Amino acid sequence: MTKAEKTALIEELREKFASSSTFYVTDCSTLTVEVINNLRRECFNSGMTLQVVKNTIIRKALEGVSETAYTDLFGALHGPTAILFAEVGNAPARLIKEFRKEKERPIVKAAYVDGAIFLGDDQLEMLTKLKSRDEMLGEVIGLLQSPASNVISALKSSGGKIAGLLKTLEERA
Repeated sequence: MTKAEKTALIEELREKFASSSTFYVTDCSTLTVEVINNLRRECFNSGMTLQVVKNTIIRKALEGVSETAYTDLFGALHGPTAILFAEVGNAPARLIKEFRKEKERPIVKAAYVDGAIFLGDDQLEMLTKLKSRDEMLGEVIGLLQSPASNVISALKSSGGKIAGLLKTLEERA
C-alpha cells in the first residue's frame, strides 16, 4: 500500500468515525475467507459495514477525529482487527452473539456506543441488552401516555357514576 493510499484510507476512516455514533473493534482472526464473507454479508443485510484495517491506520484515523475522546480504545488496537460500523448501538452485539453460536469469533475487543466505551468480550451480553434510540423513545412515550390514559379512564368511569348519582337524585326529588 502506497503512502497516498494509506492517507486516503485514514481520511475515509476518519470520516466514518466522525459520522458514526457506534462502532465495534473486533478480532476475526482464525476465520476463513468464506466465513468472513458470510459475516460481511450478514452485516450488510443488517445495515452495518465490516472493515478489516491495520491498527496503526485505525489509531491515526481516531486521533484525527479527536485526540482525547478515543484514547481508552487504543489499548484494544493490537492483533488482527476488524471494525463494525452501525447506526444502532446493540445491533453489532446481537449479530456477533448470533454468529458465535456456530463459530468462536468474532471477539469484541472494544465498542464505542454513543460516547460510551466498552472494553473486552465480557461486555458482549450487556451490549446486546442496550436499548436503541427508537426503543428508548417508545418507552418514554409509553410512560408519558400511561398517566393520561389512567386519568381519562378514571374520568370515564367516574362520569358514569356521577351521571348515575345525578339520575338517582333526580328520581328522588
